[in-house]
Amino acid sequence: MTEGLRAALASGRPVVTAEIGPPRDADPDAVLRKVKALRGWVDAANVTDNQGANVRVSSLAASVLVQRAGLEPVMQLTCRDRNRIALQSDLLGAGILGVPNVLLLTGDHPTLGDHPEARPVFDLDGVQLVWTARTLRDEGTHLSGRAIGHRPGWLIGTVENPFAAPTEIRARRLAKKAAAGAEFVQTQYVFDVPLFARWMEQVRALGVTEHCAVLAGVGPVRSLRMLDFLATKVPGLHLPDEVARRLRGVPEQRVAEEGLELCVETIRELVTVPGVSGVHVMAFGHEDEVSEIVRRAGVGPAAQEGHNDAA
Repeated sequence: MTEGLRAALASGRPVVTAEIGPPRDADPDAVLRKVKALRGWVDAANVTDNQGANVRVSSLAASVLVQRAGLEPVMQLTCRDRNRIALQSDLLGAGILGVPNVLLLTGDHPTLGDHPEARPVFDLDGVQLVWTARTLRDEGTHLSGRAIGHRPGWLIGTVENPFAAPTEIRARRLAKKAAAGAEFVQTQYVFDVPLFARWMEQVRALGVTEHCAVLAGVGPVRSLRMLDFLATKVPGLHLPDEVARRLRGVPEQRVAEEGLELCVETIRELVTVPGVSGVHVMAFGHEDEVSEIVRRAGVGPAAQEGHNDAA
């Protein structure tokens, strides 16, 4: 296992996280195959929580499998499906099972997923959930005020979309999450590095990066169909015209390679932006591509060890 997310963030080198989507059935090998593709190349991997409001194996269960297989998990937890009792229960569950990191977010609405008739909960929102986690860990109390004995010790993470409207509030919104207790943030896809760098100027000016590490979201565009989806279906995602022209300007059979190279170039630029602590690589269903991306970009634990072959 690598040194872990907390230690990697403290080291000052560019940190790399990725994502693991749990399976839709009870096959543990589906998780372990993804771990094998990522282990040694990333510092930690998010284990998503019913991503897209679709039913999958629980993030907590899959996180335990990921950790047993030698990769540090980041357990995602959303407010969509749970009230404050269940949210605190799952946070404590992560603590008692030794899950070292949690990423807390509001979550997609059920109407976007495979059970659109499901009743949403949203008893808390993402900011309130971050505050709840900090209260459990640092103050040793439930939201009810009842004291707890053994406190959990996970690192607390959050998410942010720098380009979602209204853009002028996004840096302040992240500052609010950091004040609530977030210690790292993963952002939406970044394709426009200069625009992201201007957002980071605001983030630094608010003092956020002094106590909350920023991991910029990246990912390879594998097809023109994916390009169209990102451009039209993902709220708040900014896709510059030059990126679209570049990907449409190569033969269709070369789009995947061009998208991968674009991702590598973006990472190299992002890690030079002041205040950026690393990148979060999103390659849904193609975890095997992450190693090639980070190897070419020269980031992650394998780069730190000075070789190109991960353990």
